[in-house]
Amino acid sequence: MWRWRANTWPLLLVLLLSGTDAAPPAGAAQRPSPAPSQLIVPAAGSYSLPVIQPGPRGMVLDSEGRDMPLERYITGRVTLLNFMYTYCSDPVGCPALFSTLHDLRLRLLQTPALARRVQFASISFDPVNDTPEAMRNYGGALGRPGQPLRWHFLTSRSVEQLQPILDELGQSTSVQLDSQGKPTRLYYHQVKLFLLDPQGRVREIYSPAFLQPELIYRDIQTLLLETQ
Repeated sequence: MWRWRANTWPLLLVLLLSGTDAAPPAGAAQRPSPAPSQLIVPAAGSYSLPVIQPGPRGMVLDSEGRDMPLERYITGRVTLLNFMYTYCSDPVGCPALFSTLHDLRLRLLQTPALARRVQFASISFDPVNDTPEAMRNYGGALGRPGQPLRWHFLTSRSVEQLQPILDELGQSTSVQLDSQGKPTRLYYHQVKLFLLDPQGRVREIYSPAFLQPELIYRDIQTLLLETQ
């Protein structure tokens, strides 16, 4: 099920400045509304994040082209998992999610002991064009070994290999067609970010309206407090 945010009850959203909502631009009818400009996030550990579902299982390719179980990249640490493709140009799609993760990474690195207990995993929707080399180039220094916060840039051998992983998480995607009905390289897809605990279980699912670094940071802290 597509959630705005799976566990909304801990979060008190407060509009500090009232105003009139602007009409959405043409073609944006299916885009979720933006989050309020100001929000109050409860203290870490003052709420719980129940298990939503088991994490996905399957095989992926790492940035060196090696076949690896996905479980390797979504267990052992608190994980933020997302799906993307390297040439996505929708400003409220993959680039916006990447920006959120980049900001969150900087926030986590302010506390190195915390950053070492967290990892990111980004998996491409497009195994044909997003080869291991393409994913390695896309990640750049962020994906290199030895980083204080691990960020895995992954792909798969085929759509058939990837699809069960997408299905397990309810992550829909489809190829856009051109005016003649022929497939293009572009994708329609939902923007989701999955928060998994060190056991690899899904504990939160964020939609674009809740891609707020401070909110996600508190949720990460809340999960880590469970192990103390």
